[in-house]
Amino acid sequence: MIDTKVIFNIKTEQEFCDLALHIFKYQFDHNKTYRSFCDLLYKHPSDVKRVEDIPFLPIQFFKTHQVLSSKNDIQQTFMSSGTTGSVTSKHHIIDLEIYKQSFRKGFQQFYKNIKDYVVLALLPSYLERDNSSLTYMVNDMISQSNQPESGFYLNNFDELKEVLLDLETKKKKVILLGVSFALLDFVEQYQFHLKNTIIMETGGMKGRREELIRKELHQKLKKGFGVDVIHSEYGMTELLSQAYSKGNSIFKSPPWMKVLTRDTEDALTIQKKGKTGGINIIDLANLNSCAFIATQDLGRVYNDDSFEVIGRFDNSDIRGCNLMVI
Repeated sequence: MIDTKVIFNIKTEQEFCDLALHIFKYQFDHNKTYRSFCDLLYKHPSDVKRVEDIPFLPIQFFKTHQVLSSKNDIQQTFMSSGTTGSVTSKHHIIDLEIYKQSFRKGFQQFYKNIKDYVVLALLPSYLERDNSSLTYMVNDMISQSNQPESGFYLNNFDELKEVLLDLETKKKKVILLGVSFALLDFVEQYQFHLKNTIIMETGGMKGRREELIRKELHQKLKKGFGVDVIHSEYGMTELLSQAYSKGNSIFKSPPWMKVLTRDTEDALTIQKKGKTGGINIIDLANLNSCAFIATQDLGRVYNDDSFEVIGRFDNSDIRGCNLMVI
């Protein structure tokens, strides 16, 4: 079994690559769904010498198959939100402590001590469900902040406005984290000029509003909250790690997470940095599910390993990689 301490103490690119190859071999041997996918591609550990050679499992498999690399009991199953009647992704979690370590250490890397912030969460669509990985993470952030004002807000905009203005008067550091449609609804009702508050969007209109490109969304939010930049969190049900952007929609990942892009016409080909393609993610915290995922997002990776999310594939399977999705 792989020691999770090693995952969260990666210091160099070589350490990441060595561990990624080790986890690939482990999941090839212990994950039936992933093994079947690799077999269909005729990919065996003896053929995989570099990270770029590792097969990336299409994210739709989390909707159609059980993706597990462990026979231990499932502690919790996180489910994607989806639209009414759609098939949702299921991420079975064997060890919630790994998830906690991942999001706690990831946040600390980019924003330092959570106790320095009041955490306000505007996540109405997620609070309506008890199986949301985002709600689980933010609930822990609120608890860890240990600030009396920290908390969730559903649709009580009046109370949130008063709390924000009070915290601004007290010059307290605040993170207001919310889904895009709720943040937009809020600033259409109230206007602010915030000096001590980080506005962090987690994406997703979830069918509530017309989709906006991130640049347009951020312009509206910057104007409404009276801030210079909008921060973003990039995560998903199928991952146990998050990337963060502190502005300009350029994301950075923690040391145990890496983003690559694949050719949109040949899903098995990893592209050089700087080219737009389908986003593939290596999340080594996904030790007990699958650490190698081909998402349906489009993006570009830069030379310093930061990345940009440009859009999504239009209601389509990931070409060349949907061999088992039914």
